[in-house]
Amino acid sequence: MDDHKRLDPKKQQTIENLACAIYIVNRHAKTAPNPKFLYTLKKKALIKLVNEGKAKKEGLHFSNNPKYSKQQSDVLVSAGEYYFHMPPTKEDFDKLPHLGSLNQTYRNPRTHMSLSKAKLLLQNYVGMKDDRKAHSKPLQARKTRTYEKPVFKKLGESYR
Repeated sequence: MDDHKRLDPKKQQTIENLACAIYIVNRHAKTAPNPKFLYTLKKKALIKLVNEGKAKKEGLHFSNNPKYSKQQSDVLVSAGEYYFHMPPTKEDFDKLPHLGSLNQTYRNPRTHMSLSKAKLLLQNYVGMKDDRKAHSKPLQARKTRTYEKPVFKKLGESYR
């Protein structure tokens, strides 16, 4: 999995590669300035893996950072050797057992994959496009301003 040159994101959609990509996207989303797209990509990929039977919802955990200081639960999802949390649905509270507090001793395995490869792999898997790239202007359109030399006028003259 470390050989980035041979990893073709369109061909390598194994459970282990997808779980690794979700791990990378999730890790980068925690510190991203605008993490909404990354978290949406993670959620859609996990839902698709669960629906295909490639991942399993294990149970509910109490959230470490609940909103508005209220008690909140997250769904624990296992995919390959990795575990992830995602927001629960109403059916999850009825069907899944509650596992209590989060176990702080377990960590997902370390992995090496670039964020761009992870995003590309998950976008191809889910069929989602990055909206920010669709709205950004081409490079030529952004470079319309050119450098102008400053004009120095004598004291009292107008700049216009």
